Amino acid sequence: MAVESKIFPVVATAFRRYFVWAQIVIVFAFLELTLWAPTREIRNRWAILAMFTILILVLINRPSLERLGLRLPKTFGASLVLGIGFLTVVLMVILVNRAGGQIPANQTWPVLQSVWGYVIWAGLQEFILQSFFFNRFEELYGSSAAVWIASTLFAAVHLPNPILTTATLIGALFFCEMFRRYRSIYPLAVVHAMLGLTIAIITPESLVHHMRVGIGYLRY
Repeated sequence: MAVESKIFPVVATAFRRYFVWAQIVIVFAFLELTLWAPTREIRNRWAILAMFTILILVLINRPSLERLGLRLPKTFGASLVLGIGFLTVVLMVILVNRAGGQIPANQTWPVLQSVWGYVIWAGLQEFILQSFFFNRFEELYGSSAAVWIASTLFAAVHLPNPILTTATLIGALFFCEMFRRYRSIYPLAVVHAMLGLTIAIITPESLVHHMRVGIGYLRY
């Protein structure tokens, strides 16, 4: 009985680690298939499957709202995130202006009607990054390592767009660190949307390819 009591926890821990890694691999594969499928119809199917898979796996683990980052943010944490985000936006605009860049860089895009859609999409991305990937890497390797691993994975999803890949790596390191400390995706989603829209406004279409990634970037 003493031997069995020692073996079972070890087996359970090993199984749990394999199960968590399987979740990560499956969802990442579905996301990549969404981005690289040859037609829009197929990409949409993979996107739906990816989102349902994420939701099912999140519900299976039965995490608390706090762990998912779905509770209302604390005032200090939200103020810090929003303040840094706003200052970053201002700095980006100033640097482009000083460099002689045209603002807006594109006359017809982004359009005002697409702003709310992008804000929602930014929130979904933060849920995927933080509530799904970060939480699983945190379970496997601890919170500090999870910041770097989740951020690198998030940046890789934006390949082969060089501007977005670089920007999302830097941004994700900030987002993941703020999530690790303050555990709320709402201010992160707002700042994510602010930064994404700023990049779209200050970067010429010829460089950012309409903010596309995957096969969409290559076919632009």
